[in-house]
Amino acid sequence: MTDHAAPSADSLVTGLVALLDVEELDTDLFRGARQPGGQGRVFGGQVIAQALQAAQRSTGEEKVAHSLHAYFMRPGDENYSITFRVVRDFEGRSFATRRVIAMQRGTPILNMACSFQTPEDGFAHQDTMPDVPPPEALADEAALRGGAAERLPEAIRRAVLRPRPIELRPVAPRDWIAPEPRPAIQHVWFRLRAPIGDDPALHRAVLAYASDMALLGTGMMPHGVSFMTPGMQVASLDHSLWLHETCRADDWLLYAMDSPWAGNSRDFNRGSIFTRDGRLVASVAQEGLIRRRAPR
Repeated sequence: MTDHAAPSADSLVTGLVALLDVEELDTDLFRGARQPGGQGRVFGGQVIAQALQAAQRSTGEEKVAHSLHAYFMRPGDENYSITFRVVRDFEGRSFATRRVIAMQRGTPILNMACSFQTPEDGFAHQDTMPDVPPPEALADEAALRGGAAERLPEAIRRAVLRPRPIELRPVAPRDWIAPEPRPAIQHVWFRLRAPIGDDPALHRAVLAYASDMALLGTGMMPHGVSFMTPGMQVASLDHSLWLHETCRADDWLLYAMDSPWAGNSRDFNRGSIFTRDGRLVASVAQEGLIRRRAPR
């Protein structure tokens, strides 16, 4: 028997664009589609990106999203779509703020505040991008996962090997199955596997989606554990994203991450996202639950 052909890069990216294209049900009420074929818990980046799209749809194009702050309250269920209620808290000449409540089956799963600004000139400075190898010199994480798949149970193997629309190329790959303790610093190049056109709001939404990838694991690195360690209970608690400059999510971006603290079954993680030419286009902060229980 032959395996089904893997989906093409174009079809994977088209599927992500469709997932983030929230449907307007009524004024300031939107519906986000479920991940086709998804099972289990909704990826947090999906909820954030769909909530951002809902907020952007309620705001005129002259104002651009520059920050969002989200709290995850309950895990989303991939068996259902998500409803987003937008509240217009403030509409000024330079700034606007929105609150977004994401719900499934009448129960909130995420609250998000989002701020928009009319672009204007001003003082400027930024951090320098880390000196790391270019993405062409690194391996696609999908290939790295494939090499380790035979060590995983079948149910986990299917999830790990699921084709993804965003390509990741870690600078210093780690063994997710048997990790060794290492400093809480990691650098990962990422980009969409196919172009998505020129809509800046869509590129911001994809960046928000990708900002939840790899970040939470940074704080686990000094402790020699990962998502796959038996007994680990891991979940994002909150997520903040500052969008400094426009960028393209289908060009290579470097995600530089570190974790300065962990304690009380939580870890705190930070990230800076740079374009290939060194522009700092976004900053990220996230606190997560990293609790280890006795394996059953």
